[in-house]
Amino acid sequence: MLAADQASVPMNLGAILIFDGAGPTPAEVRALLHERVPHVPRLRQTLRRTPFGCGRPIWVDDPTFSVDRHLTHLRWPEPGTRRALFDIAADLLCRPFAPDLPLWQAYSVTGIGHTALVVVLHHVLADGLGGLAVLAALTDEGNRATVVRFPLPPPSTRELAVEATSAKLHAIGSLPADLRRGCAGLRELTFGMPLLRPAERISLVRPTAHRRRLASTAVALNEVAATGHRFGGTVNDVVLAAVTGALLEILDARGERPHRLVVSIPVSGRHTATVTDLGNDTGVRPLAVPAITDDPARLTAIVTATTAARASSTRAASSSPLGLTFRLLHRLGLFRLFIDHQRLVHSFETNLRGPGAALRLAGHRIDALVPLVATPGNVGVTFAVLSYAGTLTVNTIADPDILPEQDTLIRALHTIFTRLAHTWP
Repeated sequence: MLAADQASVPMNLGAILIFDGAGPTPAEVRALLHERVPHVPRLRQTLRRTPFGCGRPIWVDDPTFSVDRHLTHLRWPEPGTRRALFDIAADLLCRPFAPDLPLWQAYSVTGIGHTALVVVLHHVLADGLGGLAVLAALTDEGNRATVVRFPLPPPSTRELAVEATSAKLHAIGSLPADLRRGCAGLRELTFGMPLLRPAERISLVRPTAHRRRLASTAVALNEVAATGHRFGGTVNDVVLAAVTGALLEILDARGERPHRLVVSIPVSGRHTATVTDLGNDTGVRPLAVPAITDDPARLTAIVTATTAARASSTRAASSSPLGLTFRLLHRLGLFRLFIDHQRLVHSFETNLRGPGAALRLAGHRIDALVPLVATPGNVGVTFAVLSYAGTLTVNTIADPDILPEQDTLIRALHTIFTRLAHTWP
């Protein structure tokens, strides 16, 4: 993740918590974070490089940690619309963190009758499942992990060297298994496509700048699940059908008619995460979706492809070859060049299953939960999807110069969800 953080926007993720009516005051948020952050050890840690021969960077407690350094109060601009809130959140998402401090920040946003909390953290701190675990630990309903002594002293150079040597010896013994997993990872990365077959050129794929704009749509989760069930697929299959259909409409209006769209889908190697087990265990599975304008036919093709992919690959096995490739490109100074000019995927789509019931923070109900993710490189629009309290939110994060038609894309997304909800295979 650190090797990938060398581009136009930092590798950040997060969420916008929108409260029902007047939510918690900045003082209430501050008191809550003072109480609950100690239950999430990683939020008080920094990443430190180790001496030569002592392994990869490690997490150590920051003895100077202060919640006040990580909480900012902002005013919700008039007239208090979500558009104004989203513009604030997009700017906060694209701000880099100070590398010598814990890699997260919270922003209490208040206005007349409106309250939100924007939480942003670096991807190296947690993946999507880990981010949900952090959120759960901060809410009123969350289970609290035991607070350990703070700050713990960092390990000595000798301890690090011994552990690094032990890890290398273990790696030698696990080499056959690692090679098998690496081969499985290559299959996951290239499912249904020849190795490194370039994706077709489209105008949405070109080097992005440092700005992003957010726009989202929300649909009833039970309707999307019922649609997926009718077609023999999943909620995410329906999301992919809507996403690719909306992209095809944008491209058609631009006079572009590709034969297929390649969407990269993160695949988690675990089903749950806890605040004491964060980090990243994520691979990717690119999916080539035929450019079929008929919604049911496109969804049927997606269901067929994703069903075969799930049956033929080891979950998140691609994290091994991806990690090796990214670190190598970083050391050669070629990573930025690679992601700014890659022709492997057209877009990214990440989908997380959030809490089924509404959560509360300091006694205030969280009405909506909007996912955030910043994607560097040359992908002009990314889709972040999250289910929460019976609602499925699809958030588009786009470079406004590459996708000025973002509002049109959102309307197309909502229309396709509606059409599919009333269609049978």
